[in-house]
Formats: sequence, structure tokens, C-alpha cells
Amino acid sequence: MPVPAPPSAPAPPAGPARAGGWAALWQLVRFPNLVIMALCLALVRAYLLGAARPLTALDGGRFALLALAALCVAAAGYIINDYYDVKIDAINRPERLVVGRVVNRRHAMLAHLLLSGLGVLVAGLLAPLLGLVNLGSALLLWGYSARFKRLALVGNLSIATLTAALVLLPELQLRTGLPLVWGYALAAFLLTMVREIVKDAEDMRGDAEHDCRTLPIVWGVARTKWVTGFFLLCLVVFVAGAAGQAGRSGHWLFGGWLLLTVLGPLLLLGRLLARADRRRDFARLSAWCKWIMLAGVVSMVLTKPG
Repeated sequence: MPVPAPPSAPAPPAGPARAGGWAALWQLVRFPNLVIMALCLALVRAYLLGAARPLTALDGGRFALLALAALCVAAAGYIINDYYDVKIDAINRPERLVVGRVVNRRHAMLAHLLLSGLGVLVAGLLAPLLGLVNLGSALLLWGYSARFKRLALVGNLSIATLTAALVLLPELQLRTGLPLVWGYALAAFLLTMVREIVKDAEDMRGDAEHDCRTLPIVWGVARTKWVTGFFLLCLVVFVAGAAGQAGRSGHWLFGGWLLLTVLGPLLLLGRLLARADRRRDFARLSAWCKWIMLAGVVSMVLTKPG
């Protein structure tokens, strides 16, 4: 993987010193996000692909290695993102700044390379296709952090594609051909697009000061909300169709969960989006997206009738 030459290190941003140690490292790799990713992989493997015995599907060491490889690449992506965003994060999220304040920038780059390499190597040993997917993910994460996130829609599409790829990893390992997994991947793609655009609106101030060309900066907040609404509407239609299909097939528990915990909050999200015009409004929308995504992940447990 091509490694960019580290730019000259900026002076550490002003602000209160952060506690070091494990707390800083957990924050650097977004440990809660990694837990949710691991949960998503486990539920895809156990409940979408695990047939009649979900829990036994997790017994094999091959799945554990797949999850380890995916999480290594994801953690490396978070590190390289913070590596490139020291100045922007000092404005948008100064309380979360780790690289350059707690973790040395060179050490952060080294950790990124080691984790990315480990993730690609382990996946490649499982199957060449998985190795290629993880390699592509690692390169896309690097490109996103270095350049793509500063371009309108390009960065959003990158992260949404990576999220969908995470859902598909167990399917790519087993090759079952089940369409349900692809449906979840599509839903993850659409919701991630909504959240990423909302986050761009939330981070406009810091992005604008560093010449980013994100959608809210290029098109303005009003038109950005229309774009966000398009992806949100696509997701609402998709989830409503899935809930309706579940009801027609007599799978009431799954359909009811989708209606109450996914579709209902999505409709409320649309209402909040229409009224949003301040940074704290978009921060609230981003948090809503996280909870909706978690509800969608949990819904996998209910996909098996009976």
C-alpha cells in the first residue's frame, strides 16, 4: 500500500491535556464502534447465514479470523483519519483530539500500517477474495482520509460502500447466495449515506476553514438537506417494503420490529431533518442515525421464523 510522506507536524492544539493510556487508545480506534461492527458481523453470520443453528455458526475459527481482519482494517482507518484531521478536529471536536496530543503522529502512522497489513494478511490467508476486499477497504480508507472526505459526495459514498462491504464479508466467505444479506447491505449503505452527509453539515465550520469541498459547503445547507432527504426516502421505502413483506409471510415479530424501531424513527428523522439549521440539530440527527443502525443490526436476530 502506498504510504504518504508524513506532513510536517502541526503544533499541538491548545486545550486541556487529555488522559493517556488505554482510554486514549480506545478513543483513537473508536472502540464502541468496533464492538458494534463485531456484533454486526456475528449476527450476519449467525442469523442471516447460520440456517437452523445460529449459535453454532460462530464456533469456527475461520469466522473469528475474518472478524479480526475486518476490525484491524477498521481500526487502522480510524487512526489514519485522525492522523490527517488534526487541525480540523481541533476546531470541530477538540475534546476528542488524540493524535498529536496524546499519541505521537509517527506512532499513529506506524499503528495504521501494522493494523492494515495484519487485516489484509489474515483475510488473504482465509481466501484471496477476502484479502482483496480488505486491501481495497484499507486503500479506500486511506484515500478517504487523505483526500476523498474533502470532496462533495465522494467521501460519503466511500464510507457507505465500506459499511455495506462489512455486512457482506461473511457472505463473501461462505458464498451462500442468500439475498437477505444483500438487502441488509443496501440498507446499511443508504443509512450511512444519510449519516455521513449529516455529519458534513455538522462539521461545516472546521471543514470550511481547511478548504474542504463537502456537500454543505459546495451546495449550501438547504440543498444538502434535499440530497439527504432523497437517500432517506429511498431507505424509508425499502424498510416499509421489507416490513410489509414480513407481514405478508406471517413473520409478524420481524415486521413489527422494523416498523417500531426502524421505520418509525426514520420518519421522525425526516421531520427533524426538515427543521434542522444549526450544528446541534445535525449532531442530534447523527445520533439518531446511530440508534437506528443499531436497531437494524439487532433485527437480524428476528429474521428466522419461529
